[in-house]
Amino acid sequence: MDGWPFLPIYENQNDLPIRKFCPARIEHEQGGGWEESELVSPSHSPTTLCLEEEDQIVDSFINIDNYGNDENQNHSLNQNQPNDDCFQNNTEAFSSFNDVFESEMSCSLEDFDVVMEMVPRTEEAQMFDNGLHLVHKLLACAEAVGCRDTHLANSLLSQIRGLASPSGDSLQRVSFCFASGLKSRLSLLSNVNSHGGFMKNGVTDDVSMITKEEKIEAFQLLYQTTPYIAFGFLAANETICNAARGKESLHIIDLGMEHSLQWNSLIRTLASRAEGPPKELRITGVGEINPFDLETSMNCLIDEAKKLGINLEFRAINEPVTPTLLTREKLELREGESLYVNSIMHLHEYVKESRGSLKAILQAIKKLCPDLLTLMEQDANHNGPFFLGRFLESLHYYSAIFDSLEASLPRTSPQRIKIERFYFAEKIRNIVAYEGSARIERHERADQWRRQLGRAGFQVMGLKCMSQVRMMLSVYGCDGYTLGSEKGCLLLGWKGRPIMLASAWQPQNVGIS
Repeated sequence: MDGWPFLPIYENQNDLPIRKFCPARIEHEQGGGWEESELVSPSHSPTTLCLEEEDQIVDSFINIDNYGNDENQNHSLNQNQPNDDCFQNNTEAFSSFNDVFESEMSCSLEDFDVVMEMVPRTEEAQMFDNGLHLVHKLLACAEAVGCRDTHLANSLLSQIRGLASPSGDSLQRVSFCFASGLKSRLSLLSNVNSHGGFMKNGVTDDVSMITKEEKIEAFQLLYQTTPYIAFGFLAANETICNAARGKESLHIIDLGMEHSLQWNSLIRTLASRAEGPPKELRITGVGEINPFDLETSMNCLIDEAKKLGINLEFRAINEPVTPTLLTREKLELREGESLYVNSIMHLHEYVKESRGSLKAILQAIKKLCPDLLTLMEQDANHNGPFFLGRFLESLHYYSAIFDSLEASLPRTSPQRIKIERFYFAEKIRNIVAYEGSARIERHERADQWRRQLGRAGFQVMGLKCMSQVRMMLSVYGCDGYTLGSEKGCLLLGWKGRPIMLASAWQPQNVGIS
């Protein structure tokens, strides 16, 4: 395969497991022990993997095509059979694997070299060995970083850099991004404060120099080339339109608004209502945004809406989303208008270790008495307090995303390169490299969002747009995307691995503050 250097088969595969790369782990297993040094929680921090867990993780990365499949499940969207249960066995990372692959890999790592001697060396087998070696090195480096063995971690990083590539296959590309994140974390280790968080003056690399314009461009390309973003837009817009039937004055609060991509389709749908378009539509963008660029794009929508008989007003509030901002006075809410709060991959930034920040935001939203809160987030557990567990979960999650990009775009595609470098690489870096308030990519799974929103006084509304989403997915001409539902939430995945979630919520006991 292009880009893969030749790597010989190990004489002793027992040298592959992570424990062999971590001197602190060896000392601990020999009875010496060590004091855990996790950045967030200095005590009770799991920084190592058991052999069985490690082997399963490596196997799952090399065989991502088999993730979440079994002989009784059919995830093909070509048959229009979205299996609502297809995600239920996949919510815990690295816990289920394809039966066929398990039979093929029934031997342990200790016997792997013996088995390989019996099989003729083919290009495919060599690719497997190289991929296996790369994943082992990456996991070993992560554990070395967790053990704060900077010398070993840097040594492993230099080896990984020779295997990973930003222009190779999906595994090489995602490994390159995670290696960059590990490099950044090592650079920041010397800038850890007394509370375990990273200080602001740490050394950065080229990923951190990405401009706001490059990020927005990458987001737009992701929207154009994959269904991940369009899925959330469609689910939110359909739900808002259904809730706005018969309403003449609508007001949407868009949290973290950076673009106008979502609203063109909403305006067209509202204009085609059987009862006629609403007389007034207001959109208020809230967050640390560029008002000039946003207003430029929104002015085009205002002109389009006017042609369709809708009076569209837009207002940008260039302030961070805080409880003090989310008031009727500051948002200039009007009597008689129907209020909708929209969050597209934004609320996870307020999930902290204590969760107090998110709770305050949700309670402030509830006090506004909105008709609806629409939420789209990445369905992943990237908010764990321990570095190694968070690294493993995010590596598995983004490996699925990069695999979907491999199936959708050529390796030399400029669009793909921009998406991976300017969008996903930065998210990966934030998850891997940072702690404390600097770590904002704190994605949660659907059950956690359900719990947090429930505690804040919201109840889930069942989404009724499964057929529309299924139709949208068919446009992409790729049968790897999977669609399911879980207790009112829609889940979009890749080959059974949940990637994105969309949901809608109504406040309970609206009259009670």
